[in-house]
Amino acid sequence: MSLRTDAEKVIDAAIAAALPDTAVKRALGGEDFRDGKLVLVAIGKAAWSMSQAACELLGDRISEGVVITKYGHAQGDLPNIRIYEAGHPIPDANSFFATEEAIKLVQNLTAEDIVLFLISGGGSALFEKPLVAEEVLKDVTEQLLACGASITEINTIRKRLSAVKGGKFAKLCEPAQVFSVVLSDVIGDPLDMIASGPAYPDSSTSEEALAIVQKYRLTFSDEVMRLLRVEPPASLENVTTKITGSVKQLCMAAEKACRELGYKPVILTTSLTCQAREAGSFLAAIAQYHSDTDQPLAFIVGGETVVHVKGKGKGGRNQELALAAAEGIAGLEQVAVFSVGSDGTDGPTDAAGGYVDNHTKQRLSEKGISIFATLENNDAYHALQAVDGLILTGPTGTNVNDLSVLLIKR
Repeated sequence: MSLRTDAEKVIDAAIAAALPDTAVKRALGGEDFRDGKLVLVAIGKAAWSMSQAACELLGDRISEGVVITKYGHAQGDLPNIRIYEAGHPIPDANSFFATEEAIKLVQNLTAEDIVLFLISGGGSALFEKPLVAEEVLKDVTEQLLACGASITEINTIRKRLSAVKGGKFAKLCEPAQVFSVVLSDVIGDPLDMIASGPAYPDSSTSEEALAIVQKYRLTFSDEVMRLLRVEPPASLENVTTKITGSVKQLCMAAEKACRELGYKPVILTTSLTCQAREAGSFLAAIAQYHSDTDQPLAFIVGGETVVHVKGKGKGGRNQELALAAAEGIAGLEQVAVFSVGSDGTDGPTDAAGGYVDNHTKQRLSEKGISIFATLENNDAYHALQAVDGLILTGPTGTNVNDLSVLLIKR
C-alpha cells in the first residue's frame, strides 16, 4: 500500500474511535433519570451525534430538548428535539437565538428535574448570550483568533463577556440538577475551559484575563475591559459532570492502526500547543534523524496548534502544519506527514487537514508555488489543493482536537 493509503486508514480508524455514540451511551448507561422531568440541551460540533446517542438510549424519557451545532453538522430530525445550526468560530444571530431557546427550556424547572447537558468542542461560539453588542463580540473574537491565542486564552476572555459561559448556564438551570456529559476538545480536559465552561465553576481569574489582553496587545473597548474585571461563579452545587472522549483516545486509536499497518508507533505527546508551522518543522526534523532506519516508524502527536495570521490566504492549522513539514522531508525516502482536525473542519475551510510526502515540494515547485511564500500568506489550502494534498472527510460528528502523524515506510 502507498503512504497515502496508510494515512487514510490511520485517519479513518482514529476518528471512528473518537465518535461520541458509544462514549455517550457508556456515560449514561448506569444513570437513573426516573424522577422529575428530563430535558436535553446539547451544544458543539458533536451536539447532534451526542444527542442521537442519548435519544437511542433514553427514548421518550427525554420530554424535549434543544440542539445547537455548526452549519452542516445536523444529520436529521430527533424525537422531541429542536435542532438549530449556527455560526462557528464567530457567533452569529442564529447562535444568539438558539441559546435563548435553550435558556427558555430550562426556566421554571423544579429541584426534581434534570437538564441533560451534552457539551462538545465549538460550544463557545455556538452557545452564546453576549453581554456586549454583537459587533463588539465579533471584533473581540476576531482579534483573539488572529493573534495566535490558545483556546484556553480565548475562552478566558469570552466567558467574561457572556451570560451563559463560566458556570452561568448552570446557575440559570437552578434549582434543577444538571447532568453534564463532556466530549473534550481542550488539552488536559479542563472542564471550566471546554466550551468556556457553561456548567462548571471558573478557575481563571480576572487578573489572568487582563494579562492576555496585555500579552497580545489587544485593543478592547472600556465596556469589554470592565466586564473582564468581573469574576464568574466560583462554585456550583447542582452539577454532575462526566468526561467522555479526548485527544488521548484519538492518539491511542492512531497508534493501534499504525501498528496493524506494520509501523512501530510512538506517541510523542497529546498536548501539543505550539505554532503550526513549528510543529511541522519539528516532525520533519524527526524524519531527517530517522532517515536511515531499516524499520517502518510512526510518530504520533495530538493537541491543537495555533496560527498567527499575517496573510490573506486560505487555510487552517493542520494544513499549515503539513505544508511546513514538506520543506524538511523533501528528498527523503518514503516519508509522509499528515495532520487532521478530528471534527473534519480545519479553520474556515472544507478540508479536515493536509497530507504531504517527500515529493510534495518538487510538485509545488513545478507549479511555481513557493512553500515559504505560501506560509507567509497563510494560503496552505490552495497550495495543497494544487498537489492533491487536502484531506477531505466532511463533518465527522466528533471533536477531540487534532491528530498529526509522521510515517516513515520501509
